Amino acid sequence: QVQLVESGGGLVQAGGSLRLSCAASGSTFSIATMGWYRQAPGKQRELVATITSGGSTNYADSVKGRFTISRENAQNTVYLQMNSLKPEDTAVYYCNAKRVNMDYWGKGTLVTVSS
Repeated sequence: QVQLVESGGGLVQAGGSLRLSCAASGSTFSIATMGWYRQAPGKQRELVATITSGGSTNYADSVKGRFTISRENAQNTVYLQMNSLKPEDTAVYYCNAKRVNMDYWGKGTLVTVSS
C-alpha cells in the first residue's frame, strides 16, 4: 500500500502562486509515475500534470507554461508549482501515484483562486 498526503492548498488571488506538495509513504519502491489531478465543483476529475521516475513530464494544455511539476525520488515527494493562477484553477487537487498497475490517491487539498 502507498499513502499519499497533500499539503499547500489555500486561498490566493488571481495572478498569485501556490506550491503543492505530496509525500508518499508505505510501499514506495517501484512507484512509477506520480502526478496531480484536480476536480472542480460539478466537473469530472482531470489530469493536471504527471512526472515519471525518470523525470519525463506531461501537462494539461490549460496549465502549460504556468504550472511546473517536480519530484524528489529519494524523498518520495512530488511538487506542483502553480504560477499565474486563474479563477478557473479553483478545484480540489489530488496527488496520484502509480505502482505495479495500481493507482493510489491522496485525500486532496483545496485551491481557491479569487478574482
